[in-house]
Amino acid sequence: MKRKLIALDLDGTTLNGKTQITQKTKEVLNKAQQAGHVVSIVTGRPNRMAVGYYDELKLKGPMINFNGALGYIPHKQWEHEYQTTFSKNIAFDILEAKQRLGIKVVSAEGKTMALSDVPNTLIDGFFPAALRKDQVLNRTNLKHDPAAMTMLVDQNSKADIVKKLEKAFGSKINVGVWGGPNPILELSPKGISKAHGVEFLSKTYKIDRKDIIAFGDEHNDAEMIDYAGLGVVMKNGTDKLKRIADDVTEFDNDHDGVANYLQKALGL
Repeated sequence: MKRKLIALDLDGTTLNGKTQITQKTKEVLNKAQQAGHVVSIVTGRPNRMAVGYYDELKLKGPMINFNGALGYIPHKQWEHEYQTTFSKNIAFDILEAKQRLGIKVVSAEGKTMALSDVPNTLIDGFFPAALRKDQVLNRTNLKHDPAAMTMLVDQNSKADIVKKLEKAFGSKINVGVWGGPNPILELSPKGISKAHGVEFLSKTYKIDRKDIIAFGDEHNDAEMIDYAGLGVVMKNGTDKLKRIADDVTEFDNDHDGVANYLQKALGL
């Protein structure tokens, strides 16, 4: 079989409802790698919250983080590594307008940077529960342009905040809204999406677009699902995403949806 690029979203896709990777998923993805296919995590998560899964799966190639803004090989120097950023002045402007807009927490991140203005425990491990002086997001500590920003906002003000951010910075950033119960907004460089990362991988490995299999479940997977030769949405994915999918898994993320699909598709 011709070599495939397998692009994997994490939450709601490769991870089950307990944010774990099942043994079957590990075994099938390992077989896919042994068969010569390229298996890559393509996630909105920062690299600090994804590298553990990368290691658990024993992946060898690049990982894409921040919804396409960072591409690198963990634990290695890599000549093709990239990071796309936007101006840190946007972060400073948002910090100054935080109270007026109804934003509760602001964080800014990059490959080697993770800063937040205040601690928060709403999402385990995402926003820090405590901050050292050098981890506080302010003009002193934010020395480099970020690859992403994440904000916890007031639920009732979320739509209004999105409109105001897009009006003020829409020419320079994308404003994304998390699915699920938590009112989280994420900012990424304008024009960057998971499809950007997948296209980068396909060109780097010289794998045709028609030989890309991408798995996802949420709105931030849309461009990647549309770009891939075979865009596969999880059974537990959103109805909106399923409407643009080439296929839908028979099983959800709690029942090895990715692993079962790849076993059949690749004859593993």
